[in-house]
Amino acid sequence: MELRDLPSVDELARTADDPLAVEAARAVLERARLEIREGREPAPLEQRLREELAAARRPSLRRVLNATGVLVHTNLGRAPLPPLALERVADAARGYSNLEHDLESGTRGSRQDHLARILCRLTGAEAALVVNNNAGALLLALAALAEGREVVVSRGELIEIGDGFRIPDVLARSGATLVEVGTTNRTRAADYERAIGERTSLLLRVHQSNFRVVGFAERPALAELAAVARAAGLPLLDDLGSGALVELGDEPTARETLAGGADLVCFSGDKLLGGPQAGIVAGRAELVERLRRHPLHRALRIDKLGLAALEGTLLLYLDPERALREVPVLRMLREDAAAVRARAERLAAATGGEVEETVGRVGGGALPLAELPSFACALAEELAAPLRAGEPPVVGIVRDGRLLLDCRTLGDAEAVEAAAAVLRCR
Repeated sequence: MELRDLPSVDELARTADDPLAVEAARAVLERARLEIREGREPAPLEQRLREELAAARRPSLRRVLNATGVLVHTNLGRAPLPPLALERVADAARGYSNLEHDLESGTRGSRQDHLARILCRLTGAEAALVVNNNAGALLLALAALAEGREVVVSRGELIEIGDGFRIPDVLARSGATLVEVGTTNRTRAADYERAIGERTSLLLRVHQSNFRVVGFAERPALAELAAVARAAGLPLLDDLGSGALVELGDEPTARETLAGGADLVCFSGDKLLGGPQAGIVAGRAELVERLRRHPLHRALRIDKLGLAALEGTLLLYLDPERALREVPVLRMLREDAAAVRARAERLAAATGGEVEETVGRVGGGALPLAELPSFACALAEELAAPLRAGEPPVVGIVRDGRLLLDCRTLGDAEAVEAAAAVLRCR
């Protein structure tokens, strides 16, 4: 084919009854011209046009099969929602809702009322509110309680988490002034006491979510720091990061932290809690009310679908054993290694792969030292790209020249889907 043999944009577009056909035809013809100039024969143009139109209508945000072995994978959307949360989202989205309407009085209500009661029950707090994520929760707390004043925090807690999110940057944007105490590896209660002055507004404690300092290290216990705060008449804010509501390794829970002396806690909804992206603040009613009345609260508020998903997730925690069964992150975290191995064996048998012992991770900045015994189906490395391009995409780990499909993060039904995807790529 030569350039003069190509049809016009209008001619090619008329072969498809589609409002996007003209734009798609331009793209197809431009690609064909480039191929002809390079001495290559273009594929059939009408077929290319159909493919271009299909691609234009394909959703960009798509369901993915997570075969990485990382439970709370930030790049893959973090926590998958439990069925009850999905039901609540569908129910809230299909029509109108009482998002900010008090059905009893018939007057305007607050979206915060829907979750405050259950959060107080689960954490032991006097009051609670929810915003769009935990970075927003921390920003709001600092702006409402410490703008124009000083916040005392340990140098060993000035952490950076994914995508360059740094605690000092949040402090700066809130209008608060950072006062660092202690050293990277050792901070004592006395360091906080010496740093407190007339401009001090609160003490900040930050959970070392995605790392641990070991060896010659020290940080004051929560009770010690709470005693320092009480003696100075200052609130203690504890940023818990991942936000566990049940006992999970060395991750502090909101309930035990508030009971241990913190005045406020903030944590994520989409990590170890296993719900949607959200930032939760709970603690003393007077402090929570100051956050609620701050102008930033409106800018950071959570939408109705996030509220519905979080409510559906939190309802499961009223029965902790049910939460452990039905919240996907908790179920994967606790699943017996023998069950994971059996799933890997079935996947390997279906695809001609080999079972390989591996180690899963929690991810999302939670339990960084935890190693979860796991098993994967090992396949040829060349399958990684076509599996990512399939429907549904399958994302595994390439290691030592092989593609590993870790079965700790693949459920039984998902492993069947992954097997079918592998066979389609061959």
